[in-house]
Amino acid sequence: MGARFEELAWRETPIGAISLRRRRDPALQVEVYEVKLDDEYLMSSLFPVAEIELARLGLAELTGDVLDVVVGGLGLGYTACTALADPRVGSLLVVEAVEDVIDWHRRGLLPFAAGLADDPRTRFARADFFAAVAADGGFDAESPGRRFDAVLLDVDHSPRNVLHPSHAPFYTPDGLRRLAALLRPEGVFALWSDDPPDDEFVAALSEVFATARAQVVPFANPLTGGQSANTVYVARR
Repeated sequence: MGARFEELAWRETPIGAISLRRRRDPALQVEVYEVKLDDEYLMSSLFPVAEIELARLGLAELTGDVLDVVVGGLGLGYTACTALADPRVGSLLVVEAVEDVIDWHRRGLLPFAAGLADDPRTRFARADFFAAVAADGGFDAESPGRRFDAVLLDVDHSPRNVLHPSHAPFYTPDGLRRLAALLRPEGVFALWSDDPPDDEFVAALSEVFATARAQVVPFANPLTGGQSANTVYVARR
């Protein structure tokens, strides 16, 4: 395929082989960046709308002037970049399990995420988000027990369709309580999902948080010429 396709990075990880690819879409006349786990597509630069809305919807719930934010799952960087675009964000801790994904951003392989790694508010934590929630120290190894104003999570396909079985306990009321303990009073948890709203998961959120909702985020799908949708869950202590 020549210049129309390039594998920018590839690495075997405990959950499978993760790769970053760039290709030229001849029909759309755009450069497309894609992340795959083995043969499964995780994300594409063609569909960033819901990842952007994850940050916007989550941070919109907050009233503070200086916010400390966690992004769980770095990916192509859309959620993290959108969070940094909010002038109230004073610090951004990005929790990412795969060092290579962090390296993509440090090496500047993703032009639309330029500036993310160099922003003085950004710090990368190479860690398993779900293990960090289950542990006593929380997300910040430099400040055990630190609490945050918002946690924005985009790792699994959905609460029911997880990338690894070890993630599943997080989406139960007990797992969500551990997450809530890492939030400040009136702090916000927001979650991206590829599936339609799940009433059972909203009920689990409602057991733990003062408010919880599922918001459908529609977006134009250039591949089908129609419309697709993701879901963003937003819960507040």
